[in-house]
Amino acid sequence: MQAVLHTVAIYVVLLAVFRLAGKRTIAEIDTFDMVILLIISESTQQALVGDDDSLTTAFTVIVTLVGCGVLLAFLKQRSPRLSALLDGLPVVILKDGELLKKRMDKLRVDEDDIIEAAHLQGVARMDQIRYAILERTGEISIIPKK
Repeated sequence: MQAVLHTVAIYVVLLAVFRLAGKRTIAEIDTFDMVILLIISESTQQALVGDDDSLTTAFTVIVTLVGCGVLLAFLKQRSPRLSALLDGLPVVILKDGELLKKRMDKLRVDEDDIIEAAHLQGVARMDQIRYAILERTGEISIIPKK
């Protein structure tokens, strides 16, 4: 039972930490972020199983983690509020070619991110963009002007 409680506690803490880190942080993982994730995973593993390296404990942790994921997905499906709290909402970061700097700064998005997304979606210049939207996934959607 202790492994289950530890697993649920770690799951909730990691969920909160990654939610606070922001959408763009998770969407654009680099070498530094990968190293951090590896260290977090090792620390998490130690907290979850400690000195108990039995198969039973490992299976208990795995089933609990998967169960937490399934339960959370179910709850988010039933509660738009919970879904918005955990996943956030899409945010307009550029409107009619004008950068919304306060929003961009809060979300840690810069002009280069928007330009890169625009190029990937076939738009060459900022003044050709009607809206740039930071999606819940951390990706930037571009809606070109007509």
